Amino acid sequence: MGAELTEEQEAFRKVVRDFADREVAPHAESWDRDHTFPLAVVQAMGELGLFGLTAPEELGGAGADLTTLCVAIEELARVDSSVAITLSAGVGLGINPILTFGSDEQKQRWLPDLVAGRALGAFGLTEPDGGSDAGATRTRARRDGPDWVLDGTKAFITNSGTPITSVVTVTARTDEGISAFLVPAGTPGLVVEPPYRKVGWHASDTHGLVLDGCRVPAANLLGLAGAGLRQLLTVLDDGRIAIAALACGLIRGCLDESVRYANERHAFGGPIGRNQGIAFKCADLAVLYESSAALTYRAAWLKDHGRPFRQEAAIAKLHATTSAVSAAREATQVFGGAGFLDETPVARHWRDSKILEIGEGTSEVQRIVIGRGLGLPT
Repeated sequence: MGAELTEEQEAFRKVVRDFADREVAPHAESWDRDHTFPLAVVQAMGELGLFGLTAPEELGGAGADLTTLCVAIEELARVDSSVAITLSAGVGLGINPILTFGSDEQKQRWLPDLVAGRALGAFGLTEPDGGSDAGATRTRARRDGPDWVLDGTKAFITNSGTPITSVVTVTARTDEGISAFLVPAGTPGLVVEPPYRKVGWHASDTHGLVLDGCRVPAANLLGLAGAGLRQLLTVLDDGRIAIAALACGLIRGCLDESVRYANERHAFGGPIGRNQGIAFKCADLAVLYESSAALTYRAAWLKDHGRPFRQEAAIAKLHATTSAVSAAREATQVFGGAGFLDETPVARHWRDSKILEIGEGTSEVQRIVIGRGLGLPT
């Protein structure tokens, strides 16, 4: 299959793991408790080159592949999904639309800071009445002389209100169909709503957006008018693999914490890990991790080698995210009453896991994609 990591990628995994253990893990519980966006760590991730992994060298990136990005996302998610989704969304939804569909002028304006992690970009797709049904976009854009004027509402937009957010790619309906526009942060008429009260991802930045007569120049149209739906579907294919990698990291975190606790916690005269009821749960967690990682890195390998990967991306995303929810539930059970306390990592993994079955395409949408790939009627 050819999906094994190279020596360079394994060495990179160690670098990111060390960073996660040193700079992220000790603070993850307090960030989660206080709903704190960890700006300093995000900037440190930029200095480490994580946001520029897949960008070409001429734009300040590393020119690496999607597999390498998945390694970074997985290692961060092992200790904190909020930090991992900040990276995943920053690259997949912030950088990739501009990198893939932007003009040379747009790339030169936005990408240097995004690639360096000095700024973050967001992707304004989801709306209160349009999530899985992306074609139901109600936000509208109309021409007014040399400008486009946008009106509408977006929901659940990651990285849209951080202190370093610089641009939001917004989809809107035009006469030509759904189009995408680059809206700079601070543009008059772009209103960032208060952060959501979320079940999990407490240290991730998520807001609704209101566009009220928001005016951008014609040069801020991303690609061709009417091509926005095709563009966003392309972006989401890559994003599904990245979310699968995040799920792999969460599963690995559940496994590591469960094994540690099963060795340390004593009951009935010995460590609880010697009891089959606990040992079998840990074994099942290992199976969930290995199967999810195999599917995820297979899909990434196909993407990196220019082969069709949409079906494999949907399979990986479906399996890894449903496995993450199961893993978090079982890890919490291993911890017993302690697992029901918010300050334990498994409790955070439990709360963080559910969104993985929803964001970047719900599990139901993945089944539709897989069914179509099998040749079933649409």
